[in-house]
Amino acid sequence: MIALKREIFELVKREGLYILFLLALAMVAFKLAFFKESLLVVARVVSSLFWLFVVPGYFVMLYWREKLDFVERIFVGIAITAAATGVFSYYIGLIGLNIKYHTFAFPLILILAGAIANLKS
Repeated sequence: MIALKREIFELVKREGLYILFLLALAMVAFKLAFFKESLLVVARVVSSLFWLFVVPGYFVMLYWREKLDFVERIFVGIAITAAATGVFSYYIGLIGLNIKYHTFAFPLILILAGAIANLKS
């Protein structure tokens, strides 16, 4: 059991470098697309997109690490996270939670849920 957890942490560390590479690649692509904007604005937009969709999607899909490749898990995770964030944000907004808390709460909840589900398996 301990060796499995160590294997998971090594996998997350190795694939974390891939995610950082994707972040840098997205930063370059966004800077090329929005060349009139400052680097700080582009960095803020790209990092917020990664915090909202990519990182929670990675942790949610980490459960299927044996069946899916890294690229497949990233793309499916982004789609699942975007859908879950939209649906949960709508219903929590109906309950009355202010929308300014959604950008911090939902990604953190999805990251924790994915990490806990992965460690329990």
